[in-house]
Amino acid sequence: EVQLVESGGGLVQAGGSLRLSCAASGFTFDEYAIGWFRQAPGKEREGVSCISSSARTTYYADSVKGRFTISSDNAKNTVYLEMNSLKPEDTARYYCTADLWPDGSCFLYPSEYNYWGQGTQVTVSS
Repeated sequence: EVQLVESGGGLVQAGGSLRLSCAASGFTFDEYAIGWFRQAPGKEREGVSCISSSARTTYYADSVKGRFTISSDNAKNTVYLEMNSLKPEDTARYYCTADLWPDGSCFLYPSEYNYWGQGTQVTVSS
């Protein structure tokens, strides 16, 4: 059974940093693309970043480029999202996603992913 468990969310002041973690289990980690999405109340789910199998490719939404960094630790089956220079508009529930893409692709479209975690809340105060 595929499981994705997010952690690391919380309340932070604008300009601060957080590191989100996504612990994965139940699948061959280095064959899957992992994505981070977020959803604020009343808004659609938005792709934030993704990392391909074997970490060959990473993508970022324009809104987070230069501030967020995605990385993976295959030994721990964990993907991280380092978030710096946080802004109030980054406030949302952040979700980890995964799906089988062994060719080194990843996508920032939620429809491309079948497996989702429960999410972790990030709140940035001004």
